[in-house]
Amino acid sequence: MEPMSPDVLIRQAESLPALAREATSAFDEAVRSAFDPGELVGVNRVYLTGDGDSYHAAEAAALAFEELAGVTCEPLSGQRFLDYGADFMPIYSPTSTLVVGISASGRTERGVQALERARERGALTAAVTGKAGSAFTQTAQRSIIVDIEDYGPSPGIRTYHASLSGLLLLAARLGEAKKRVSEADAAALVAEIENLEGVMTATLEAGRATAAELVDAWKDADRMIFAGSGPSYGTAMFAAAKVVEASGVFAVGQDLEEWSHVERFAHPRDLPDMPLVVIAPPGRSRWRAASLAELGCRLGRRVAVAAADGDEEMFAHADFVFQVMGEVREAFSPLVYHLIFNHFASYLTTALGRMCFRTDRPRR
Repeated sequence: MEPMSPDVLIRQAESLPALAREATSAFDEAVRSAFDPGELVGVNRVYLTGDGDSYHAAEAAALAFEELAGVTCEPLSGQRFLDYGADFMPIYSPTSTLVVGISASGRTERGVQALERARERGALTAAVTGKAGSAFTQTAQRSIIVDIEDYGPSPGIRTYHASLSGLLLLAARLGEAKKRVSEADAAALVAEIENLEGVMTATLEAGRATAAELVDAWKDADRMIFAGSGPSYGTAMFAAAKVVEASGVFAVGQDLEEWSHVERFAHPRDLPDMPLVVIAPPGRSRWRAASLAELGCRLGRRVAVAAADGDEEMFAHADFVFQVMGEVREAFSPLVYHLIFNHFASYLTTALGRMCFRTDRPRR
């Protein structure tokens, strides 16, 4: 792999507002054309499976399926679904259980195997992928193609947006099929994602300088934790992954409460003030995010939060604040709340004199 400049993260992140406006309707049409009329009516359980960014998208999208479609949704990594999930799926009819495999490239080996296993077990299978004619589309019974303009090799920021958008729109379509939302409401949900362009643009504008300041303050850190719950758990994992892939700094995404039970007790010998980032959109776990940001401060951790503009309680418990500039429903928040952390990852990589995916290191 040729050396990959960290600037690629910024170019990709800055393109997302326009992508939301320009591609959402096409993604929605891809979802609607994937299934036969009435095919989704009997679905009562959904499994979302993928690896890496695709698994992060699965975690980020699960609430939308439960909230909009009223179905149980289980996000599982490809390996976990293949070895521990598929054989225990409840299958009551050919359409009672929907398994959605996610892969931007459409060739993830474990994902292909997961789709094969799901079909063997009698589930309805669908692929969410950017590549028509790929192994994913050849294996799944239905295909949702979320194709986007190729911006070249990168840590997968645009493809993450495309995959996540496809999943959220599938949740809305499933809700419509099951009459949980009306046709008009489903159209409004599509428009809601398109109209995130303004929120995304303003959020990027508000956060660039803060991302640079955070790098100056945290560039000595050799590990950091991103924490969130519900859909923000997916956001936390994705943001941490971009830091690792770009800068090589060890970062992990963790559930809020699990951080409280485990990582809060970590006391690295050379870094007692290990950085903590709390992802806290308005929603079901916002109350716990606030209390744990406060706890992080009391423990002496360096704390940053991503929260809605004007959330003074969250801001009071942080050294740095990334403000999301506008209203976003919690189920759609993963489309926005990761944005500025791509800039942070890029700036950090530059500050450390590195290239993405360690492409500045000699091959062995």
